[in-house]
Amino acid sequence: MEIFDYDNVLLLPRQCRVESRSECDPSIEFGGRRFKLPVVPANMKTVLDERIARWLADNGYFYVMHRFDLDAVAFARDMREAGLFVSISSGVKEADYAVIDQLATTGVGADYITIDIAHGHAESVRRMIGHIKTRLPDTFVIAGNVGTPEAVIDLEAWGADATKVGIGPGKVCITRLKTGFGTGGWQLSALKWCARVATRPIIADGGIRHHGDIAKSVRFGAAMVMVGSLFAGHEESPGSTVEVDGKLYKEYYGSASDFNKGEYKHVEGKRILEPVKGKLSDTLREMQEDLQSSISYAGGKVLGDLRRVNYVILGGENAGEHLLM
Repeated sequence: MEIFDYDNVLLLPRQCRVESRSECDPSIEFGGRRFKLPVVPANMKTVLDERIARWLADNGYFYVMHRFDLDAVAFARDMREAGLFVSISSGVKEADYAVIDQLATTGVGADYITIDIAHGHAESVRRMIGHIKTRLPDTFVIAGNVGTPEAVIDLEAWGADATKVGIGPGKVCITRLKTGFGTGGWQLSALKWCARVATRPIIADGGIRHHGDIAKSVRFGAAMVMVGSLFAGHEESPGSTVEVDGKLYKEYYGSASDFNKGEYKHVEGKRILEPVKGKLSDTLREMQEDLQSSISYAGGKVLGDLRRVNYVILGGENAGEHLLM
C-alpha cells in the first residue's frame, strides 16, 4: 500500500474547460441537502458555538454542533424555530441515549446526528446507531472516527449513512504519541484506503493545513472535509483571546484534551494558540474561490471532476506518477 499524506502529494492538471474559474461549482449534496462547500468546521468547543452554527446553517454551509456543555435538545429546538436544519453530535453514554429519546418524544428530532468518539469501530457505536435508527429513523447518521476499511464496512453494515475517517491527524491531536495508533502522518492515504470500500459518503477528519488539502481530500474519496485549525482563531470563534508580544491569538484545544475534559484523564489532545485571522465569512469565501480554482485545474466544472485527475507522490520509495484510483 502507498503511504503518503497531504504534503507529499500533488494533483496533475488537465486541460481547462471554463473561461473563468468562477464558473466552477464547488457545492455538494450531502444527506439530502446541498451545501456551498464540501467543508464542515470541526465539532469542537473552540471552533464553533450556537451562534456560528446558526450562521452556517442560514448561509448554506454544513455544520455539526459539538456535544460539550450543551443542551442539545434546546439547541435543536432553537434551530427548528428558526427554520434551520438540525445537526448535532452524540456520544455513546447513557446521557446520550436520553438525549436521543428526548428528541424523539418531543418531536424536535434531528436531521443529522454525528456519533463522535475517538475510536468509532466499537460495539458501543453499533448500539447507538441502532438506537438512533429506531427512535429517529429519518435522521442521517454519521459515525466515527475510524481509520481502516474494515471499520468503514462494519459501520455501514450497522446502519451508518456516512463514516468519519481520521484517528488523531489533527493539529491538536496527540493520539499517535500517546497510544502508538492513528492516521496522523498518513491521513490522506488512509482516506484513499477507506474510500475504496465505502458505498456511502465519507467525511475526512483532520490533517488539513491548507485549502488545497480540501481538493486532495475530495480527489481521494471524501464527500465532506472536517476542518479544525483553519476554522479556529477567527474574530467570532469561541474561546479566550490572548495577547502575546502585541499579537492576538485564540485558544484552540482538542476534544480529548484536559482543557476540554476538565480533568487530566485519558488525554489525547493539547492546547495551542491560533493567530486571530479575521472573519469566518472571509475564510469561507477564500476557500470557495480556491476550490473553484482547483476544479478548473482539474479540467472540470463541478466538484466531482476532482476525482478524475492523476497525481504524483513526491519523494520516498513510493515517488512517481500515479493513474486514477
